[in-house]
Amino acid sequence: MEIIKTGFNGLLVIKPEVFTDSRGYFFESFNAEAYRNAGIDFLPMQDNESRSSIGVIRGLHYQLRPHDQAKLIRVIEGSIFDVAVDMRKDSSTYGKWFGIELDSENKTQLFIPKGFAHGFSVLSDVAVILYKVDNIYNKLSERGIALNDPGLAIDWKLGTIPPVISEKDMKNPPLSKADNNF
Repeated sequence: MEIIKTGFNGLLVIKPEVFTDSRGYFFESFNAEAYRNAGIDFLPMQDNESRSSIGVIRGLHYQLRPHDQAKLIRVIEGSIFDVAVDMRKDSSTYGKWFGIELDSENKTQLFIPKGFAHGFSVLSDVAVILYKVDNIYNKLSERGIALNDPGLAIDWKLGTIPPVISEKDMKNPPLSKADNNF
């Protein structure tokens, strides 16, 4: 497994070793010991899976402390543009975002530590995303940031594809007005 630093403390790109032959492929999508040996403190408690169509944007979601979650994101089918926004007030990258294209072909993953909001846009006809989280979902702690926050100016990489956004996500405040206890 190759671990690539992003310039955001704790936010890492993970490239697993993929073994391919005439039968297909095999790879370890998660190994707790390998993560621990690499200095990544992450013990998943829940797996989440979503399926979305082209143009869907989900996010930017997070949970407040003490229900905050670190996440390991990977794409099972298709392609997405994955985004993490640093909400940690004492971080040198507070209020900045990192984006990366993840797809089912290259198996690249994104590890998002606690204190980040997360979202993605779907670039392929369909995308199936699996994300492991280290804390159980808590509805009362669930929050979001506006996908179109002008202070963030995120390019969701959809070009001329019309975005499909839930009513709930359309109501999220900008980062400057979002609940934040990080």
